[in-house]
Amino acid sequence: MIFPEFPSASAPFEASPIDRRRVIGSLGLAGLGLLVSPTSASAASSSGRSAPKVTVQTQARQSTRPDSPRLDLTGVPEDWARNQGSLLPEYSRYLTSLKLKNISTQQVIEAHAKSHGSIWNTLPPKAWWTRMGYTLRVADRIALELNVSEVEIISAYRAPAYNAHCEGAKSRSWHQANVAVDVKFPVRSSQATAAARNLRSRGLFKGGVGGYWNFTHIDSRGENMDW
Repeated sequence: MIFPEFPSASAPFEASPIDRRRVIGSLGLAGLGLLVSPTSASAASSSGRSAPKVTVQTQARQSTRPDSPRLDLTGVPEDWARNQGSLLPEYSRYLTSLKLKNISTQQVIEAHAKSHGSIWNTLPPKAWWTRMGYTLRVADRIALELNVSEVEIISAYRAPAYNAHCEGAKSRSWHQANVAVDVKFPVRSSQATAAARNLRSRGLFKGGVGGYWNFTHIDSRGENMDW
């Protein structure tokens, strides 16, 4: 397939046409009402060059809430988690603030903590966290439309070096811009892909939807594409 203009490998993603302001504008009022919480909306309205203002609960407040889940790193390599430093708990709190119904914080983090040979993936840059929030909300809504609670995030953000070692990955993959997920639902892949395109046709997001035999690609690039 032919992708729209994408920044070169040497150019910073801040110059990409899929910045937060374009994504927000393309969602429309209906999409914003469904997909953006007050927290993420405030974060997304910040300058494209500055880190989003994400309001999260402090660790002390989280620990006093009986329904506040603790970060489970059982399936995450210890060395990888250590290398992410203080960003990992902060990223966990951001994901938790999205209040997704069918996608857990642990699932998303585990999708980042992968390697191909000696090349490890990383967490996305902090300034880009809110980009994935939109896409995850779309995937969460698809689960609701399909009336399922099991969602598997196969791939989300891919660091450029890691993406280069992913079989079949495009050199200009939207995963590198942190707006794309590959996701599996406990139904036929074609059914999930159709549900994603139906949501998009109803104006709830703009982006790419790719149907594969065992998963569906969803992104919020701001321009509709099918494959």
